[in-house]
Amino acid sequence: MISLARILVATDFGEASASALAYGRAFAAMFGAKLDVLHVVDHVAARAVGADGFLMASADAQDDAEEEARGRLDRLVDEAAPGAAARAVIRVASAPAHAIIAYAREADVDLIVMGTHGRGRMTHLLMGSVAERVVRLAPCPVLTVRSPEREFVQPDALTTALLLQRGVDWRPGD
Repeated sequence: MISLARILVATDFGEASASALAYGRAFAAMFGAKLDVLHVVDHVAARAVGADGFLMASADAQDDAEEEARGRLDRLVDEAAPGAAARAVIRVASAPAHAIIAYAREADVDLIVMGTHGRGRMTHLLMGSVAERVVRLAPCPVLTVRSPEREFVQPDALTTALLLQRGVDWRPGD
């Protein structure tokens, strides 16, 4: 039997991430798991070094980026997972995949759910894929979700009854 106690949804606030959150929320409800929603804020200073080696960004820029992300993430968790045992988590890193993997290890996550953009081959070749790196290096299974997702996450009558018994109001398409 599969047992999921902690599920991690990684979000970049995009459409694919919204779909991943719907899956993560459904799995958390079905398994009675805790749900962590993680956003990795880009490390501004790591990307803001000019050719001459001088820092081209202020500490305020990093603080602003983190504050904006915290607000968006808190609203997202409040709206998308009301009443669920969900936790909003912010990490700062220049490599999102490594931050996701590190968090999964330290929080002892059983499943990572994340969106994938399905970009073309050339973009993938030039930029790589955060989802692909996470799949290759994660310490646990990873479910990647494209947007729009398939409509197979539909509760059957027994699942709906169990969810309602637990006080979870989960409806497809939410």
